[in-house]
Amino acid sequence: MIQPSSTSLAQQLLSILNRDGDRLHRIDDYLHGRHDDPYMPPQADDEYRLLARRSVSNWMPLLVNTPGQALYVDGYRAGDETGQGSATNLSSPQWEHWQRSRLDARQSAIYKGALTYGHSFTLTERAKGTVLTKGLSALRTAALYEDPANDDTPYAALTVTAWPSGETPGTARMWDAAVEYKVTFKTPADEQSVRVAPVGRHGASECPVTRFAASVDLEGRTVGVVEPMIALQNRINQTIFDLLVAQTYASVKVRTVSGMAPPVRRDPETGEVVYDEQGNPIPLPINHNAKRFLFAEDPDVKFGSLDETPLGGFIDSIDMSIRHLSAVAQVPPHHLLGQIANLSAEALQAAETSLSRMIQEFRTVFGEAWERVFRVAAELEGAGAVDDFKGEIIWRDMEQRSLAQAADALGKLKEQLGIPAKGLWKRVPNVTQTELDEWDDLADDEDSVRQLTTALNRATPGPERELGAETAA
Repeated sequence: MIQPSSTSLAQQLLSILNRDGDRLHRIDDYLHGRHDDPYMPPQADDEYRLLARRSVSNWMPLLVNTPGQALYVDGYRAGDETGQGSATNLSSPQWEHWQRSRLDARQSAIYKGALTYGHSFTLTERAKGTVLTKGLSALRTAALYEDPANDDTPYAALTVTAWPSGETPGTARMWDAAVEYKVTFKTPADEQSVRVAPVGRHGASECPVTRFAASVDLEGRTVGVVEPMIALQNRINQTIFDLLVAQTYASVKVRTVSGMAPPVRRDPETGEVVYDEQGNPIPLPINHNAKRFLFAEDPDVKFGSLDETPLGGFIDSIDMSIRHLSAVAQVPPHHLLGQIANLSAEALQAAETSLSRMIQEFRTVFGEAWERVFRVAAELEGAGAVDDFKGEIIWRDMEQRSLAQAADALGKLKEQLGIPAKGLWKRVPNVTQTELDEWDDLADDEDSVRQLTTALNRATPGPERELGAETAA
């Protein structure tokens, strides 16, 4: 492959941001509740437009947060020389880098960015003598791959640090396999305004930017969970708008009267009818409400009513659309509808099977990305785990199970299958890697004390042995 110039790389990366900008900003708008207006007549008044704004029922954050809240890295098991994973401990360089970068709290934003836009990025760099990893937004960052469907290492990446404002040009940082560059530009679409200046070597043998992609097809396209749901979200908003219109204008009975003339204005002195400029009597306003009755002396006057519009059909339509959203997004219906009554534990587990499979897929692809982050960090730190392709990310088990159920199941695994108790520790609900390391140390101390006690008992004769010796004598 012919290596393009740094200016050409910057132009390509900025053109990617310019090309995808409208699509990504549309996704961002839907995530934050800035949806397209539902259909309404062109002559709609302000009251209609107010109902349109109130009809937005934003389900997108729930679709992102439901799988995102089940993604939590709890440890890292480094590969040893034999290919067998060794347990992570607090002193491992990978976990020290994780804690130093404060990724316990920051990892969630990286996952949710990938789930929202289809991809997000991390940057691993040496800052003030310390190697740290931080997240980069898909709205500001682009990367180039020789094979975007299969490569996990980009040959160049760029992130915008400041967008252009007036006469002030925009600025960006760019990395290739060896050097970091500073980029300035007037607009992402103006290739002639791009200026590139090298900053220095970044210290790694490959681009230090890592892509976290929720789903990548064989064409290298990334898709999140928001974009495919926009059409269903619009359908829900339209149905809620129709419900609000019917509820506002047609949800109550309308009383009618025919053959009755309204009272007219009369001169207070003469009692004669007052006419307007066109010669028509001026009617008086009628103060009518639910506490008042209308009556007429004329027998030809007829009273009637118009029935209200039933709202049940609108409510059923909303419920159906939400169920369609649930099926397409692989989110259990009770997460969206809040209906969990009369559901057994087996039914709940079956309902969450699809969600569990989706979460497991995300863990697999995100885990590979984190393993690359650790390799890049190890190279920058000069550690010995640069080529550790046997490491494994440990994800926290977020399934809700009672401690009693877990203890019973783990006890049966130990007794019936002979699995060592130490091998089952990590399956205890909500146990952290720090606790596992502490248990390991306590178990070693306890084992040492037990061995010492056994040795002393064998070396020192007890009362029973002494009594036996005297009886024999």
